[in-house]
Amino acid sequence: MNNNDIFKKLRVALQLRDEQIIEILQLVDFRMSKAELGALFRNVDHPNYMECGDQVLRNFLNGLVIHLRGTKENPKNAMDVINQNREAIQASEKNRFPKDLNTKNGPVSKNQPEPKTKTTQKPFKKPAPKKPEIVEKVKFNNGKKKK
Repeated sequence: MNNNDIFKKLRVALQLRDEQIIEILQLVDFRMSKAELGALFRNVDHPNYMECGDQVLRNFLNGLVIHLRGTKENPKNAMDVINQNREAIQASEKNRFPKDLNTKNGPVSKNQPEPKTKTTQKPFKKPAPKKPEIVEKVKFNNGKKKK
């Protein structure tokens, strides 16, 4: 298991987004761009894959301690921070995927009238297949000679 795997597992376990990881790294004065961070999380076979060095992982872990526990002057409860993060993710998912999708264009507002439907329309019925017309009768011998 290498540093990239550890970094990926911590990201998933703590439900961190790229912006949050960058903020955590800035707590210990370590600057990293979003593109560099994305290269760390790529697949090993990808051409833009970058190996996560010890310095990056060490600074992330030190920043994570400050992010979760806080400082001596301003201590925090780690579970409160994790729960706030989880609630923020759920709120952003609600905004991205609203439950009330009645139409293809988005949710129906209360000011719009309901779309009219025909109640007298009969259910769709498949037409019966047409029988092929016989043009002429052909007898096949299948290579057998008549006696």
